[in-house]
Formats: sequence, structure tokens, C-alpha cells
Amino acid sequence: MNETRVYADGFTKAFAGENDFLSFLKCRTEKTEWRKEKSNRLRFEALLRDSEQTDELVDAYRELDKEEVITDTLDGTQLVLRTEASCIPVRNCAIKTILERARISGNALSKVDRQVFAKILNYCLKVADGQALLKVSDDKVSAIHGGDKSEYSVLDMYELFAKTSDYLTANFSDVQYAGGFFEHSMVTALWTLNGNSELLETYKDLLDMHGVSCRELTASVRLTSSDTGVSGANLYPTLLADGKNIPLGSPLKLEHKHGASMKDFENKLAMLYSQYDLAIDNLKNLVSITIKNPANAMMGVMKKIGIPKKLAMEVLEKFKAMHGAGFCNAHDIYYGIAEVIFLMQCSGESGIKITQMEETVARALHVRWQDYDIPGELKW
Repeated sequence: MNETRVYADGFTKAFAGENDFLSFLKCRTEKTEWRKEKSNRLRFEALLRDSEQTDELVDAYRELDKEEVITDTLDGTQLVLRTEASCIPVRNCAIKTILERARISGNALSKVDRQVFAKILNYCLKVADGQALLKVSDDKVSAIHGGDKSEYSVLDMYELFAKTSDYLTANFSDVQYAGGFFEHSMVTALWTLNGNSELLETYKDLLDMHGVSCRELTASVRLTSSDTGVSGANLYPTLLADGKNIPLGSPLKLEHKHGASMKDFENKLAMLYSQYDLAIDNLKNLVSITIKNPANAMMGVMKKIGIPKKLAMEVLEKFKAMHGAGFCNAHDIYYGIAEVIFLMQCSGESGIKITQMEETVARALHVRWQDYDIPGELKW
């Protein structure tokens, strides 16, 4: 397995095999250190090209055969964190939690000179209260969370995914790992539940009742988690229809707060079977909603939930070509909207961006479809 550039901010990796995926996560755990520091003692410095400080840092990392870590940081955040004991490069996914710890925000921060940015951070951190919990992984700071007891709770990434795999195998039939994806800000994996057709029986019966052609349907579950403040440990019931992912909404979420533990996550896993019934109901509810102006409704809903215009127009044209201008139901339109996920997969988008799009698409399950069923010619 090629992990030579795992230090890089832009490192991503897809895993076709579950053993490779879990082994990789275990290795990341072994190369991660969680440490606490006083928030008001954290100091950031700008990493400038051709400066004496940078040259010294490059020399120090060259002795460790890790010069590329500094080169990558110069191409990225151009920041290092100075503590009493060390000087550590900052990864781009850490910026979100750093700003939260400093209690500052604003688009202008990304535009100021790096030296000015470091000074702003330092001024704000001087008056910050409490402990900071640093995640240092693969030679860079990946996150700075609140370190007090009521704040961030560490949930080991390897343990989360290994427990999910073990639980699914023990409690569902013919479970198959369908793929996993890693980047420094988030990790995700999908399993299919091939032997649990009973999860979809009422849904299939409803489709038959309404004369909707039944596709090849497979129940599936996605786990997505982040230890850089992007998301909690979230379990998503999903559906594969003819091999394409249809989000069902209603995830089981565990936030990294208030002493959250692996026992809490195990409790979420125990709710998964019943949660799947609830999630499939979201889809079933769309079947009875008649839409008189499907193209307008589809465009309005996609704009509302935040699908980019280019993708939206592409799936809209495909839907119009397949369904024409006649009446249909919201269920048909939702399947059409979910085509954006397939388009992203075909264009080689990262697993994380696809997972985020799945969440975006799932918002359509809860809109008031009648509000977008408008006659006439609409523009984006």
C-alpha cells in the first residue's frame, strides 16, 4: 500500500478491500497523537519561503527524511504551531477548528497576508479560556478542539469502522463491504445488506401498488466520521437501486461532545435495523405526492437544497428526456435528482464530495414539494 505521501494535505485514498481499509485506519491511529495545551499559550507563525526560520525547519526535517512535510505546508497553509516543546506544521483541515478555538470568523481572513493572519490568531488566542486538544497526525496538526471535559470527545476512527463491520456481520445477512475512502478531514465506508430483503418489502409492495417499475434494490449502510470537526460518527441508511445510491435521510448521529464514547456508538448501531424502517418511510411518502409540473418542481427543489447549477441542469435534461412533460410523483423526481451522485462518481469526484452530495440530495426528502409545483417557464 502506497502511503508515502500520506503527510500531504491533499492526500486521498479509495479502498476496494475492507482489510486494506481497516489496516490503513489502524496505522493512522498509531501515527496520531492527542495532546492537551493551554489555549492561551498556543502561538502560530507564518512559514515564509526563503526565510531563515523556514530554512532551519527544512534542515531539521531533512535530517528526519521528512523535508516534503515542510514543502507541502509551504504550498498549503504556510503556518506552523509553536508550543513550549515543539514546532509543528499546520494542515489545511485544521483551520476550521483553529478559527473556532480563537472564536473568529469571516471571509476576509483567507485573504490577508499569512503573517497578519498568524498575528490575528495569536491576539485572539491570548484571551482564550480553557484547554485545547490537539490532534497531531502524520507530522502535522490536523485539528485543535476544545480540550475541557464537556467539549471534544475522541472516537478512534479505526475502532468506529471495525465495530461497524463486526456489528453488521453479526446482525445482518450476507453483508458485503462496498468501498471506503480516506482523506484527512473525513473517512467514509459503505456496506450492502444483501440478505435482508425484508427491509425493503413494504417499499416494493408500495411501488407495485402505484404501478412503479421495480428496480434491483439493495439495502445498504454508510458510516461517515471525522475527527477534524467536520462531522460526528454518523450512520446513514441508504438504498442501492440498479447499483446507484439513493439517500434515505434520517441518519443516526453521534457528536464528538459531552463525553461521547464507543459505548454510545454501539447503542447507535443497535438502533440501525429500526432506523432503516424509519428512513425508507421518507422515500415511501414521496410516492403519493402528485406533481403536475415535474421539470419546474425538480429545478426548484434542486436550487433550494443547494445542488450546483451545472449538475442540476444535466440531470434535469436527462429526466425530461425520460419522463416527458406529463404528471408524475415526487418519488420519480427524487430518483432523478439522485442521479447527480452517479454523475459525480463517473467524473471521478472524491468519496468525501460524493458523501456530502448524498447529504445534500437527502434534504429533498423533507421539502414541501407542492411549493415548487409551479406552471410556466422558470429560470434558475
